[in-house]
Amino acid sequence: MTLHDEILAIGNNAVTAARRLALLNGRRRRNILLAMADAVDSQRNRIKQANESDLFSGKQAGLSAAMLDRLALTDARIDAMLKGLREVAGLKDCIGKTIRKWTRPNGLIIRKVRVPIGVIAIIYESRPNVTADAAGLCLKTANAVILRGGKEAINSNQAIVRAMSEGGASQGLPRDAIQLVATTDREAVRELVRLEGIVDLVMPRGGEQLIRAVVENAKVPVIKHYKGVCHIYVDESANLEMALNIIENAKCQRPGVCNAVEKVLVHEALAFSFIPLLADKLNAKGVELRGDEASRVFAGEKIKPAVEEDWSAEYLDLILAVKIVPSTQAAVEHINHYGSHHSDAIITESAGSKKMFLDQVDSAAVYANASTRFTDGGEFGLGAEVGISTDKLHARGPMGLEELTSYKYEVLGTGQVRA
Repeated sequence: MTLHDEILAIGNNAVTAARRLALLNGRRRRNILLAMADAVDSQRNRIKQANESDLFSGKQAGLSAAMLDRLALTDARIDAMLKGLREVAGLKDCIGKTIRKWTRPNGLIIRKVRVPIGVIAIIYESRPNVTADAAGLCLKTANAVILRGGKEAINSNQAIVRAMSEGGASQGLPRDAIQLVATTDREAVRELVRLEGIVDLVMPRGGEQLIRAVVENAKVPVIKHYKGVCHIYVDESANLEMALNIIENAKCQRPGVCNAVEKVLVHEALAFSFIPLLADKLNAKGVELRGDEASRVFAGEKIKPAVEEDWSAEYLDLILAVKIVPSTQAAVEHINHYGSHHSDAIITESAGSKKMFLDQVDSAAVYANASTRFTDGGEFGLGAEVGISTDKLHARGPMGLEELTSYKYEVLGTGQVRA
């Protein structure tokens, strides 16, 4: 069997599974998800052993510390996977629900009803927890899912999918509702995203190179974000202690994720007092600062010189670029020009500055006085998420249940014909 035939078979199997999933009611899908969580928990040691194998291979291959952190499955992260599956299972079912209903003057009753998308392909790198998050949300919304993780997590992903499939099957999960593309051949991605008429939606999660490769080759719709170039702007009215704590959290808690802050803009009126404090606090945490000439005046060698590329770079590491700006308007313009429309924040006590920032920054999530690290389906109360979109069509921001559905119109008549 050729690679093309292998991927085509996976796609066709997913179509069949999606049709069967659509016949299951919400209670059945809830029980399937709970059984999947229980199976992952009972097979925890097997999953951790598979992950250790991946971590060993990753170290041998020279993966960065940030990438190894993404790859690692600690007990806490497995617990988070279980919590995510169980929370999604408990969320209110939206499939088959009426979004809107109205009656036309001719007596036609029209209902707009929420339905599954069908077959969703998730292409991702490094983080094996995505395997459980993506599968859980897709199954809750009666979508079949095709998973294609990175080669660095192949053993972890196989162990997680095996556990979920076995657990789900005990409660009636249709065969092939969750499928993992086992080959690490990159050509498999190209084949998968060209399954027009079979795969209904592709979601790539990972580095910019992966996402651009998917978009360039896809013949099916793609929802994505290229980069997470997130900003925090410290306004002249900001509480400095709050600003330092938020920036530390947004940069240092998990620097290798897309909602970590990469740039800090500081109002010029605060530069003298704030820049030295920021440099001391983040240098002590091992963060390399890169700044414009103005910011380096206040911190000297604690901030390295920035170059033009720094303002649009996604580091995914303990590196932060710092720039001084003259106003909130200047901060907004800088963010809209250099940012990736992912997550951006203002630290301010000014109602006017807050409103200007929230109204004018063109990003999927815009914050006032909070860390950008909250851009996450679980933190937003959506349960787990299948990804974060910076697109503007269909879905934007964390993609929870509703974002994994479409709708159809049901039109009820009593013999009407159009004149």
